[in-house]
Amino acid sequence: MIGLAGRAQFPGAMPSGGKGAAAAPSIGHFYGKIVSDSLGKPIEGASVILLQNRLDTVSKKRKDVLVKGLLTKANGEFSFEDLPMFGAYKLKISAIGFKNLEKPISFQIKMGGGNAPQRSSSSDPSQALAGMSSMLNGIDRDLGNLTLSPDIKQLDVVTVTASKPTLKMDIDKKVYNVEKDIVNAGGTALDVMKNVPSVNVDIDGNVTMRNATPQIYIDGRPTTLTLDQIPADAIESVEVITNPSAKFDASGGGAGILNIVLKKNRKTGYNGNIRGGIDSHGAFNGGANFNLRQNKFNFTAAGFANQNKGITTGSTDRTTFGDTATALHQTNRDQNSGAFVFGSVGLDYFMTNRTTFSLTGIKVHGQFSPTQMLDIYSDSLYNSGKVSRYSQRNTNTNRIFNASGFQFGFKHLFPKEGETLTADLNYFSGMNSNNSLYLTDYFSDGPGTAVVATQQQKVLGSGSNKFFTVQTDYVKPFTAKTKLEAGLRANSQKLVSNTYNYFFNDSVKDFLLVPASATNYTNTNNVYAAYVSFTSGIKDFGYQLGLRAESSNYTGQLINTKQNFSNSYPVSLFPSLFLSQKLKNKQELQVSYTRRITRPNFFQLIPYTDYTDSLNITRGNPNLLPQFTNSMEFSYLKTLKGNNTILASVYYKLSTNLITRFLDTGTNVYTGKPDIVNTYVNANSSYTIGAELTTITTLTKWWDLTTNINVYNSRINTNNINGTSQDALWSWFGKLNSNFKLPAKFKLQLTAIYQSKTNLPVNTGGGGMGGGPGGGGGSQSASQGYIKSFYGIDLAVSRSFFKQDAATISISMNDILRSRWSDQHSESPLLVQDYNRLRDPQLVRLNFTYRFGKIDVSLFKRKNMQGQGEGMQGASQGMQQ
Repeated sequence: MIGLAGRAQFPGAMPSGGKGAAAAPSIGHFYGKIVSDSLGKPIEGASVILLQNRLDTVSKKRKDVLVKGLLTKANGEFSFEDLPMFGAYKLKISAIGFKNLEKPISFQIKMGGGNAPQRSSSSDPSQALAGMSSMLNGIDRDLGNLTLSPDIKQLDVVTVTASKPTLKMDIDKKVYNVEKDIVNAGGTALDVMKNVPSVNVDIDGNVTMRNATPQIYIDGRPTTLTLDQIPADAIESVEVITNPSAKFDASGGGAGILNIVLKKNRKTGYNGNIRGGIDSHGAFNGGANFNLRQNKFNFTAAGFANQNKGITTGSTDRTTFGDTATALHQTNRDQNSGAFVFGSVGLDYFMTNRTTFSLTGIKVHGQFSPTQMLDIYSDSLYNSGKVSRYSQRNTNTNRIFNASGFQFGFKHLFPKEGETLTADLNYFSGMNSNNSLYLTDYFSDGPGTAVVATQQQKVLGSGSNKFFTVQTDYVKPFTAKTKLEAGLRANSQKLVSNTYNYFFNDSVKDFLLVPASATNYTNTNNVYAAYVSFTSGIKDFGYQLGLRAESSNYTGQLINTKQNFSNSYPVSLFPSLFLSQKLKNKQELQVSYTRRITRPNFFQLIPYTDYTDSLNITRGNPNLLPQFTNSMEFSYLKTLKGNNTILASVYYKLSTNLITRFLDTGTNVYTGKPDIVNTYVNANSSYTIGAELTTITTLTKWWDLTTNINVYNSRINTNNINGTSQDALWSWFGKLNSNFKLPAKFKLQLTAIYQSKTNLPVNTGGGGMGGGPGGGGGSQSASQGYIKSFYGIDLAVSRSFFKQDAATISISMNDILRSRWSDQHSESPLLVQDYNRLRDPQLVRLNFTYRFGKIDVSLFKRKNMQGQGEGMQGASQGMQQ
């Protein structure tokens, strides 16, 4: 039998009589919760400081010494651990908008002689263990709910001067804050993109990034909306992702992703703003948004309306070779008239401090009536001589589109910081209809002469586009630097398009349908994906390894001919690798590699010849294969004094089976003669190599610059098809944003771009069978031409006024030098074409914005608290938005 004797003793304390017997064990634990006095709601981001009165060995006087400090979590809770057990403490609590609170506290332990815990004199082991348990209960102290009273006077004078940085650079993306861009006020997302580094916008609104077409996302998900259907005032930031990791869709080739982040009002209470404006063409714009936060609900609503009265002028010169050579000179004037309305409603429900449900609905309606006038001069060279003709074509079009959708989100935060589970469901549906009337008059000699013939053509069309996505993501952190991410994704897109072509018949005095030129089709595309990504690091070295698996299929039908098409692509793997090494003096090196895919869409696949526009005949190619792109990038990041930043990158992209537009010939079913047809082919390969430099420079307190320069060399190899490969060409693109803070609360912004001569960007399609009726302009093939150099300058001035700068008025002018011409040259064995256009030069916009609302900072909302230190930063950003 073994006897047991014990004496109650704190872990870490020395036995009685031993050296250091008076040392206080550091095992104490204070915890509690900070709430508001008026509402009893938890206060996030409150500062909690723990002080202890100790003897200063120098002055021989007692004073308060800081022991620990922290910010409260989203649920208002705080916790101090590993505290010395003995002595008096003082708790100091402060929060924006509340009166400070001080509270003396201590551990409730019965003390014996010599300032030590009282010990049991019994030799009974059970009594000794009971005494131990009693003392342990005394050192783990719950301070309960500590209430703070609102400080109304303090709320009246709170001023937050911190602002979001214009450009934030992460290892895999650049985040550009566009809220400060007064040039964009009253415009659309196309105007926003003109000022984003690395992004170029051409005369037709086509967006390229490093001379290739990127994918457009909204809030991290693909969308059916086009950039001209998104108001600039609804956008908070744009994420430029030049080399997407395995977490993102593998589709999109090597062009990357532009993710548009819409504004989400982070302020609580009620608040909002209203705005309105007009441009020099007489087009109005206006909008408002509103936010209300109460208890567990956050409600947001926004509405915008934009008129468009744009004007485009230009000309086309085309020489066509063949049995009969033809020279064409054409001038055009396009004028738009119409408007679109954008609205959204959102609701967040904070079921618990860790679980949030969100639901957002979006509605878009647009109606436009563009007109076009073409003056067409043509010369046909016959053996007998030259025959000249002059005609004039007037086009009147009515287009209507309606888009609606909803986004459902679920987010759960686990007890371990950084561990999250999210689920998202997105649905968008777009409907469109259009009708166009083409009236072509043929004159006997030239302008002003007699009309000898008239042709009337009518095109009626309708369609729909439905996009459904479901995705779930899980993040599991292991340490501060190590985490595992995994996710599943499925999306389905269904397209329906109907186009009917009619010609006026003089004998029956009515329009008759031409069945051979009707285009009716439907198709469904499905993509299924899974990914896993592992991120970790050793000291200043970080890495991310990712692998994505995707499979896809599509089915389609030409309704009028009952032809069915389908294809199924097996599972493909898309690895990604990101390496980062931090150096001394705020320097960092980054290396990345990714593999991506571009799948041919149904527009490019259907073997149907579209004769809707006689100047732009198009045909799909059912033999197209997917295009694969391997991308590598090396970057250097340097942060200088004053948060001035330099980011330099070198990149290389190689694409195989490149999908590109190509000029071919075919027999025209109406004339029975050979004609030029725009189609798609798989070229052997293409490559782009380049270097990009982005800098943020604060020259003075009132002047800052953001500069972006991209120098690149590109080439398309078309040796496998009938044609000549495009020569490699060195080009460069530059963009400068300059912001000035002037006296009397004036601000000035100047934006300048320059694009040198460059090869035509790869046209991956996606918009339709071709350019549609409109005059045969535009780039003919990415492998057979170039864009001439151009530049442009935009300027804007704004001034804030009223109390707390609640109102702002701005005036802007784009292309102030009328220099942003789109001038393209295309050539092939079939033709040579020069095409140029100028759109809305020197357009002036005047806009007014007024902000209103009452802010209750004690209710500040955060759905995902990344860390205590970010809580206050997020609150500051929320107040100043």
